[in-house]
Amino acid sequence: MLTTDQKGAIAETAIAAAATKLGIGVLRPLSPARYDLAFDLAGKLLRVQCKWAVRRQDGVTVWCRRARRGPEGFIHLSYSRAEVDLIAAYCADLNCTYVLPPDVFDERHAIQLRLTPTRNNQKSGIRWARDFEIERLGFLARGAVAQLGERRAGSAKATGSSPVGSTSLRHI
Repeated sequence: MLTTDQKGAIAETAIAAAATKLGIGVLRPLSPARYDLAFDLAGKLLRVQCKWAVRRQDGVTVWCRRARRGPEGFIHLSYSRAEVDLIAAYCADLNCTYVLPPDVFDERHAIQLRLTPTRNNQKSGIRWARDFEIERLGFLARGAVAQLGERRAGSAKATGSSPVGSTSLRHI
């Protein structure tokens, strides 16, 4: 059985490899930071927190939190858009890498990505795993960074893509 450190190292390496295959520049911080990697997208750096995703029945669970020990036990804190720009998760069972934008993970402890249709045919509110696969974000390396939309205080919100409508990812 793998330790949490081993899982983290495997996830980080798999995420870096998947991004590199798509032509995305991958950087690692030299000093401790809230993020594990940075993606260089046409000169725009995005802070990426890497996670180990777990397949559970009909979905994939991505934990969007960190933990530390406190006097009363573990303290769990979720990530916010102020700390990281993307959460990338590697699921070893599926050998697949997923990328979550801030609108999905901001201040949430976990995200469920659905692999198969629901038994009750529910359609609304479902986050399909296929919509968050890193391969679907390959257009980012070609310059449509504006799709991510800058949301930090004091900076403009970017919109559009090149060419307009070049992506089907409406959640980014």
